[in-house]
Amino acid sequence: MGIAPYVPGRATADDGRRIVKLSSNENPFGTSPAARDAYRSAADHLERYPDAAAADLRAAIAAHYGIEAERIVYGTGSDEVLHLAAGTFAGVGDEIIYVRYGFAVYDIATRRVGATPVVADDRDYATDVDAILAAVTPRTRVVFVANPNNPTGTYTDRGEIARLHAGLPRDVLLVLDQAYTEYLDADDDDGGLDLARTQPNVLVTRTFSKIFGLASERVGWGYGAPALIDAMHRIRAPFAFGIGAGLAAIAALGDDDFVEQSRDHNRKWRDWFAAEIAQLGNAGLRVVPSKANFSLVLFEGEVTAESAYQALMAAGYATRWLPNQGLPHALRITIGAEADMRGVVAVLRDLAGAAI
Repeated sequence: MGIAPYVPGRATADDGRRIVKLSSNENPFGTSPAARDAYRSAADHLERYPDAAAADLRAAIAAHYGIEAERIVYGTGSDEVLHLAAGTFAGVGDEIIYVRYGFAVYDIATRRVGATPVVADDRDYATDVDAILAAVTPRTRVVFVANPNNPTGTYTDRGEIARLHAGLPRDVLLVLDQAYTEYLDADDDDGGLDLARTQPNVLVTRTFSKIFGLASERVGWGYGAPALIDAMHRIRAPFAFGIGAGLAAIAALGDDDFVEQSRDHNRKWRDWFAAEIAQLGNAGLRVVPSKANFSLVLFEGEVTAESAYQALMAAGYATRWLPNQGLPHALRITIGAEADMRGVVAVLRDLAGAAI
């Protein structure tokens, strides 16, 4: 009962109205047409269990990212892979470290296995490597780092990730949660896959829920040393997702145009949104620099995050207010379609104008 349950993003208003959902970091373009077609092709095989080894999907992931299929574990979204990491390598009496303003699942995964959560201080909402290293004790078993981080959108570069790994004991597992990595520019690679390939204590996790637009199908995976993957396979569910989900994920990997379109749109409107919010700085609004498909807007003046959340909801936009994650003064807002971003800015501009 000490676990605070995960709270999903809102999709409806209090009165039941369907509204624009900018609360769950979903792809505004939906899903690749190729992925939809592949999913439909599974309709004639619903009586069959999916391949428990997910061999075809692991082979496709391996070919796409240049990694080894036998070193891939899959799960029901990357959430399950994160739970597997905690459940495989930590338990009662152990400690798991994650950063302040980190992904809510880290705390749940830690407490679920009876381990003790240790929260490292942030550095202006970003991951502080020194704070993490200072929190390590002989009881530390796992360190969770999301990069880019959710819900802040902040990014830790390759040098800092390497420094973090070098400073950890060899018996501590570093989990690099890269759910949003496909939104990064090519020169922003944090080196996670290289570390996982060459080091025995690094696990990279990824998902098809974000840029690939397959959130409803819950397909995630992890990559690490053979011994890590073997141990995690022993406790994972044998059938994490259905045949259609696996086929859709394979097809999504092959649709480079859809991914590039999604990345380009996100970069353009994320930067535009940040510039627009910067103009409202005299009303106490600012955006934390983001490399993901969302922005964290801070309300540090007379306009409160709660009042902005309610005003946006009334205008038909669901955003993510996060008081239960220590961010009562912030809204996480997904980068949506052009019209949606302009609409959100118009509401915030009216609020800011009324407060000045």
